[in-house]
Amino acid sequence: MDGKTVLRKMGSSDLALSPLGLGCWQFSNAQGMVGKFWPALGKDDVLRIVQTSLKGGINWFDTAEVYGKGQSEQMLAEALRKSGALANSAHIATKWWPVFRTASSITSTINERMRLLDHRTIHLHQVHQPYSFSSVRSEMNAMAELVKQGHIKNVGVSNFSAEKMREADRVLREHGLRLVSNQVKYSLLDRRIEQNGIMDAAKELGIAIIAYSPLEQGILSGKFHKNPALVKAIKGPRKWASAFRESGLRKSQPLISLLEELSHNYDASPTQIALNWLIHAHGDTVFAIPGASKMHHAEENVKAMQFTLSTDEIQQVNNISKQVLAK
Repeated sequence: MDGKTVLRKMGSSDLALSPLGLGCWQFSNAQGMVGKFWPALGKDDVLRIVQTSLKGGINWFDTAEVYGKGQSEQMLAEALRKSGALANSAHIATKWWPVFRTASSITSTINERMRLLDHRTIHLHQVHQPYSFSSVRSEMNAMAELVKQGHIKNVGVSNFSAEKMREADRVLREHGLRLVSNQVKYSLLDRRIEQNGIMDAAKELGIAIIAYSPLEQGILSGKFHKNPALVKAIKGPRKWASAFRESGLRKSQPLISLLEELSHNYDASPTQIALNWLIHAHGDTVFAIPGASKMHHAEENVKAMQFTLSTDEIQQVNNISKQVLAK
């Protein structure tokens, strides 16, 4: 762990984590419907990305059952194993896929999660979506059972509304537990959680927000604004998103210009300014999980934790972001 990374408590848990974790969707080996979103990465690439993250002070990794049907969990675990003592402080978050299933599969699939993760500790187990054949109560009861059995350390959810977050936390309290986190889409170009009650509920209940797509699939890097031809080279479906269209790039240009301007103050990149804003604009509430499909992405992520925007700069970015979204 380098001395520059200040760890923070995740929600009400006793987990001391870096503000940025590494999102591991891209380790899906291009398997399964969800995994095809990214091209396959070789094991050596995965190892380099994981080790660069660890050396730079990132101490947790977010994966999921549905990422390549367990391929991401397996590739992550293998990279951690090969990293030896470097991975001693590594924490793992994974997710159970609920669609077309009942809560009973939370307990019946945990052995497979543990096997694929090389029997490393599961520090955070999350319900990946709010859609299943079971109630929130049944799911949280099953998660609580896994904590009691010592299979997982903490319980989180993903894509839950404010109302469902509150319900999940209420049920867990009956077991002497708390809901630790809600993993949701959040970035400077997607701030819906500030309007729909999710951020308010998180702050009120002491639940961490884990922001996925924190760079809006790379838009906030500014590279597509500089060279729109890069959009054509994107592999996978994200190139069809409205943000990548000419009109979308034009709309977000004022925000990119400000991120570029501020990046000069910190010898940083627009990407790093965007991530730094995310992890500091709401105190310690928000963690973020940018991915990395190349080693330089991992290096970028690490550097985003090595400075802190001033209060004025955070407000400046906040204002321009809101203006862009209001267009």
